[in-house]
Amino acid sequence: MNNTQNLSALLRRQRHAFAPVLDADLNADGVCTLDFSEKNLLLQNTDLQDTDSFNKAVEQMLQEHKATAGVGGYLEDRFIYRRSRHFDVAAQSRNLHLGVDVWLSAGTAVFTPLDATVHSFQDNDNFGDYGPTIILQHELEGVTFYTLYGHLNRTSLQGLQQGQHFARGEKIAEIGPYPENGHWPPHLHFQIIAEMGDKYGDFPGVATTAERAKYAQLCPDPNLILQCRHLPPIS
Repeated sequence: MNNTQNLSALLRRQRHAFAPVLDADLNADGVCTLDFSEKNLLLQNTDLQDTDSFNKAVEQMLQEHKATAGVGGYLEDRFIYRRSRHFDVAAQSRNLHLGVDVWLSAGTAVFTPLDATVHSFQDNDNFGDYGPTIILQHELEGVTFYTLYGHLNRTSLQGLQQGQHFARGEKIAEIGPYPENGHWPPHLHFQIIAEMGDKYGDFPGVATTAERAKYAQLCPDPNLILQCRHLPPIS
């Protein structure tokens, strides 16, 4: 079975198998979609290299929607990565977001949606990077795939071991505060990955526009697991 071609279909079939990823109801009325594309004039006029200013802008966006949590970002064309040299490549900047971001308070608990083993973890400690990151390995119907959790707190990595087992619904981490979460307003970056290749503790969460088809297949829509009604319908 080719993971990259069939993983989305598998996750659709198994949609009732997943436990919540966060200690928050992503289908509640107090959740809204947040836009981080160039159309967002508030962010265009915010000093994104100043994380405190960036955080205040996110808080303002949530207040304007009367929301306590924000979601969005899968395959969104974002300009915000220009704040960090980490995303620059020779030909063009990486700006296409490959996961779903859930903007919630630091300290919010993160859970595994399925039985899992720890594939890898590390603190990707660059400005604008993932910060503390955990990658879990899962198996469904004999198919192996992975989920990535970025922007955690450093405590989440303490005592963690490669190959460690977590049961479905077990707490694995907490959303981290800035600056330890990679210098971002507090949120979870959640991503599904069909094949890790030789990557360890890290995996691209942002790609170039030219790589869209490749990564859309390699990293299916995270809402297949999150099942949040506020996110765009899955095609």
